[in-house]
Amino acid sequence: MFEYSFNMAETLAIAVVILLLGRFIKRKVAFFEKFFIPAPVIGGVLFSLVLLVGHSTGTFSVTFDGVLKDFLMIIFFTTIGFSASLELLKKGGVGVALFLVCATILVILQDVVGVYLAKFFGLHPYIGLAAGSIPLTGGHGTSGAFGRVLEDAGATGALSVSIACATFGLVAGCLIGGPVGRRLLTKFNLKAKEEDKPDTDDLLDMEAKLPVTEKSLFDGVVVIAISIGIGTYIPIIAKRYGLILPPYIGSMLVAAIIRNITDMRKVILPMREISIIGNISLSLFLAMALMSLRLWDLVALAFPLIVILLVQTVMMGLFAYFVTFNIMGRDYDAAVLATGHCGFGLGATPNAMANMESFANTTGFSAKAFFILPLVGSLFIDFINASIITYFINAFK
Repeated sequence: MFEYSFNMAETLAIAVVILLLGRFIKRKVAFFEKFFIPAPVIGGVLFSLVLLVGHSTGTFSVTFDGVLKDFLMIIFFTTIGFSASLELLKKGGVGVALFLVCATILVILQDVVGVYLAKFFGLHPYIGLAAGSIPLTGGHGTSGAFGRVLEDAGATGALSVSIACATFGLVAGCLIGGPVGRRLLTKFNLKAKEEDKPDTDDLLDMEAKLPVTEKSLFDGVVVIAISIGIGTYIPIIAKRYGLILPPYIGSMLVAAIIRNITDMRKVILPMREISIIGNISLSLFLAMALMSLRLWDLVALAFPLIVILLVQTVMMGLFAYFVTFNIMGRDYDAAVLATGHCGFGLGATPNAMANMESFANTTGFSAKAFFILPLVGSLFIDFINASIITYFINAFK
């Protein structure tokens, strides 16, 4: 068998090519555009299929340097920490807080269902987490990060499982959202109402008006680097007390602290630049994570995985119908949010927005829903999800 190990520079170059290939295919294939399949997922899975052929035939195998991949993961989650603004949560009103509660409850349920179904099938509990909120509410970014953490903790195949579940969730979330919303609409005879868009936060408006410059990008790099440097010590300290924390949790917590201190002092952080840096890091990280995906680890888990995902999908639909709709007010806005929550809870925020847009195009616009869901999806849920996953990892270690 031919074996080759790529160094860091070669790994980065391959990841960039895979990312560009994924973007090209996504533009050409309507299915990928419709269900918001990320470009690095497309290119990475295709490359991993090539590796599967080499493994199955025993003709070749390759390994990649993981140093840059791990660093990009830390950068991405650090940028997530900067979005955890209590000031924005407060100014978003009761609706934002209530939907965040709904999303948090769902995260816990997804992990409970995943863990106990995995134990039912005689699998490692961490495989259940890899089919829980990590890929579903978390998406591919969280899957790529926590999948490796779970594998390092002894759950063989967790990364492949989480990536596969995240891809399934993107499609399933789009498929069930419309029927849930339509059923609520007809059963309760709901109609759209005239409503002005809720006021957004002044800081957000000011941030959006600031131009992106070399200086502002450098300022973004500075606050990210400081957060990473300080945050490195938090998992080390936690380990002394028997608590296992993923390497990026400390940096994410420090970033959240910095964000809330600057909010209180009315200091504007370069959030657009931080977001740009985070998005680039995520794309490259996903490409690197997926191009080394061990698809052969999924074979033995096929049936249990199908059962777990079907149960998770049914639970998502029932949760949106009975919990999200009722907590959010049992009105038209609540129905639109329930529709979006299906895409958000199984896939990602773009899926949720697509669900709501498709629903609202025929039934009427909901300013409340289109304000609340992206605020929770883009600013808060990743931070909370990572914290809950960390708790479960330590509870079932």
